[in-house]
Amino acid sequence: MRSRLVPGAASLVLAVTALTACGSSSSGSGDSGDSAASPAKLTVWIMRGSMSDGFLSRFETDFESTHKGTTLDIQIQEWDGIGQKITSALASKDAPDVMEVGNTQVAQYAASGGVEDLTAKVTDLQGGDWIPGLADPGEIDGKQYGIPWYAANRVVVYNKDLFAKAGITTPPKTRAEWITDTTKLNTGGDDGIYLPGQSWYALAGFVWDEGGDLAVKDGDSWKGALDTPQSKAGMEFYKQLQALGKGPKDSDEAKPLQADVFAKGKSAQIISVPGGADAILKANPALKGKIGFFPIPGKTADKPGAVFTGGSDLVIPEASRHQALAYEVVKALAGTKWQTDMAKEMSYVPNRTSLANVLAGNEGASVMAVGAANGHATPNSPNWAAVEANNPIKQYMTQVLTGADPDAAGKTASAAITKALNTAS
Repeated sequence: MRSRLVPGAASLVLAVTALTACGSSSSGSGDSGDSAASPAKLTVWIMRGSMSDGFLSRFETDFESTHKGTTLDIQIQEWDGIGQKITSALASKDAPDVMEVGNTQVAQYAASGGVEDLTAKVTDLQGGDWIPGLADPGEIDGKQYGIPWYAANRVVVYNKDLFAKAGITTPPKTRAEWITDTTKLNTGGDDGIYLPGQSWYALAGFVWDEGGDLAVKDGDSWKGALDTPQSKAGMEFYKQLQALGKGPKDSDEAKPLQADVFAKGKSAQIISVPGGADAILKANPALKGKIGFFPIPGKTADKPGAVFTGGSDLVIPEASRHQALAYEVVKALAGTKWQTDMAKEMSYVPNRTSLANVLAGNEGASVMAVGAANGHATPNSPNWAAVEANNPIKQYMTQVLTGADPDAAGKTASAAITKALNTAS
C-alpha cells in the first residue's frame, strides 16, 4: 500500500492508495565495481505517470551524451504490486541501478534491507536546501536512504465568483481569517467549504500546526498520539471548519469525488492538490478562469499551514552493479537542471526550497510551492501502511464529528495506531 500525492503530466492529480554511502567508491561503504567514468548499461525504474515521455527522453539523451559509452534502460513500473516487486528486487543479486519509490515507502524498504546509505552524499546533493517534508521520510535513524525527487501537497482551491459575491477580495492568510471568510461564504444557499469528514491529511496539517503528530517514537517503539491536547486542538479546528459546509461526516474526498461536487458551482472551497482543478474543469468547463488557489492558512500570517508532502524519492539498491554511475543518475535528477525542467514540465514542486521560483507563472503550482515550505510527512515507520489499511484516523474523525467524546475517541484511535506500528510485518 502506498500513500502519496502523484501529480500527472502538466498538472497534478490526487492518488491515495497507500524508501546511502553506496556500497561503492561513491559512498565509501564498499566496492562499487565501476567508476563514474566507466561505461555501463544502467537500469532505472520509474513509476507509471510520474514523468512525461518527453522529460524522460530529454534526460536519457543528455545523460548518455555526458557519460560516453553509458546507456540508460528506463523501465516504467506499475503501482499495483510494486511493493512486493521492489522488496524482491532489493533482496536479489540483479537489482535495478536506480529506483523511484513513494516517499512514505522509504522506511519500509530500508527496513527490508538492500537499500544503499547515501548519507555521505547529502552535502554534495545540497541536502540542506531540501524540502523537509520530502527529505525527512528518506532519513531513517540518522541515515539518508532516499533522495528527494519531487513533491506535491494540498492547497485551497476556490471559486473566484463566490468569493467576489461574498465581498472577499483577498484570500485569508490566517486560520481566524479563514473561518471568518468561510462563514461569509456559507450563505445564500452556497457551501462555504466542501470538506468531507475523513480528509485525514488535512487534519494532520492542523495537528502539526498545533505541535502534535499522528504518532511519535517512544524509544524503540511507536505510540499513537491522537489523544494528546495538540491533536485534540487540531481536530477542534477541523470540526469548526467542516461545520461551515455540507460535506459528509463519514467519507473522504473520493466519496463522492470532491472535484465533481465543486464543479456544480455551489461550493466555495475544497482542500486539494492544484491539479484537482483539471478534474473540475472537465466536469464543468464553464468554470474556466473562475478557479483560484491559496495556501492552507496557518495560525499566523507569516507562515502557511502545515501540509502533508507527498511525492517520490530515488534509491540505489545495494545489488546495483554500477553504483558510482547510479549515483550520477540520482545526482543529475536531483540537481538544478533537471529539477527545473521537471517542475516546468510536470508542475511538481522541486526538491529544494530555493527552486520554488521556477514555478512562477503557474498559479496553482506556485501556491503549492509556498505551502511546501511547511511540509511534513507521516510517521517514519516501516509499518505505517498498516495504519492506513484500516485507518483509525478516519474512524476517529467521524466519531468526533458526530458527537463522540474526543478524548475517548482519541484514546481508541491512538491504541489502534500503536498496535499497528508495533506489530511485526
